[in-house]
Amino acid sequence: MTTVTPEQIPAIVAEAKQAAFEAANKFFQERLGGQDQYSCGFAWTTIYGVKGNTRLGKALAREGVTKAYGGGLQLWNPSGLHCQNIDTKEVGADAAAKVFQKYGFRAYSGSRLD
Repeated sequence: MTTVTPEQIPAIVAEAKQAAFEAANKFFQERLGGQDQYSCGFAWTTIYGVKGNTRLGKALAREGVTKAYGGGLQLWNPSGLHCQNIDTKEVGADAAAKVFQKYGFRAYSGSRLD
């Protein structure tokens, strides 16, 4: 379990989104040559062990983290990169999950083809 306070959440989410964007953009430029090609899909980062009705859960919600259908809380397309390539989006979601893990959250990336 994490010892993060609700006041730290905006900075953590911003760090996760920035790491996701940098990783996804690097992949998109270097591996795909800036071309939106190949398989299309979606990716997200899910945080487990935090209930949405707690102070921590409400702080995450204020930063755009929503309730996940299968349980947990979810940050959809954390990179914010406007492309359809699933590999690019997965790289971003993985990077965001690693930032949350660094702060003690149980976080994982997920994806699906479109």
